[in-house]
Amino acid sequence: PSADAGVGSMPGDAKAMLVLRDNARRSDAIEREYRRAIRGAEREVLIANAYFFPGYGFLRDLRNAARRGVAVSLIFQGEPDTQIALTAARTLYRHLVDAGVRIHEYCERPFHGKVALVDDDWSTVGSSNLDPLSLSLNLEANVFIRDASFVRDLRERLHDLMELHCKAVDPASVPRRSFWQSLTRP
Repeated sequence: PSADAGVGSMPGDAKAMLVLRDNARRSDAIEREYRRAIRGAEREVLIANAYFFPGYGFLRDLRNAARRGVAVSLIFQGEPDTQIALTAARTLYRHLVDAGVRIHEYCERPFHGKVALVDDDWSTVGSSNLDPLSLSLNLEANVFIRDASFVRDLRERLHDLMELHCKAVDPASVPRRSFWQSLTRP
């Protein structure tokens, strides 16, 4: 590849797999790949996602990774095109920050990234958000890439995004009561 491509490995070094999510045989295929990578993470999990409201198992895997010392960082949209998306994600913040997960909000405009990386050689780019529609209803497709150079470039770009264009969520500012508790308790 050319230097402009941002990938420095030799042709043929990368491994890529297209994974489809459908409502038949592959109903949990994309989520299963994410969770396998998160459970095996040793140093870093970095997810940038527009709509984030995964199931309990996914959240448990993220929390467990953070508790075992993996640097888990999430980038969400802080200026969403639909307010319910931000409200839903924020109901999970306390649950995540209590385990040591770092959360950043992109606040310049709506954000529709759907990428992630784990450690030094696993990444995904695709159409799937981490919300009920993408994980259990929509037809989605993600490419999972095993390539250290690609991951290095993606990490650099995501770290720049966090540092230059996102607001870090201060764990002390996250309410102790979740949105759902606020609705059900006086």
